[in-house]
Amino acid sequence: MLKIAFIAHDRKKDEIVNFATAYEHVFTDHQLYSTGTTGLRIMEQTKLQIHRFMSGPLGGDQQIGALVAQNEMDMIIFLRDPLMAQPHEPDISALLRLCDVQGIPLATNVATAEILVKALDRGDFAWRELVHKYKPGIDELGDVK
Repeated sequence: MLKIAFIAHDRKKDEIVNFATAYEHVFTDHQLYSTGTTGLRIMEQTKLQIHRFMSGPLGGDQQIGALVAQNEMDMIIFLRDPLMAQPHEPDISALLRLCDVQGIPLATNVATAEILVKALDRGDFAWRELVHKYKPGIDELGDVK
C-alpha cells in the first residue's frame, strides 16, 4: 500500500477529479492524501477516502511537503496551472524540490500522471517498499542512525 497525494490548482480541479474517477479502481488500495478542496472534490465524485490537509495556499502544500521530507510519501499527482501565477509559489517550489531530493515520483500534468498510475497498477512501485524497509531511523537526540 502506497501513500499518494493529490494536489490541483483551481483551474485543474475538474481535470484531477476526472483523473481520479478514471483510475478509482487503482487508487482504492492505497492511502490517499490531498490538499483541502481538491480532496473534497474527489471524494464527492468517487468512493475514495482521502486524508485532507489544509488548502494549498493556507499550508496544505507544506503539510504534504513535510511528509515528503521524511520520505513518507510515495507518489504525488500535482496538476499545476502553468499559465496562472500562484500566491504561494515558494511553497510549490519547495515541494517540487523536496520530491527531487527524496526521489518521490511527481506528475505535474495528466500525461505524466497516467504513466505513473499505469506503472502503479502493474506493480512497478515495489521499490518504494524497500525504501521504507531500509529507511534510517532517528535516535533519541534527533540524529539519523
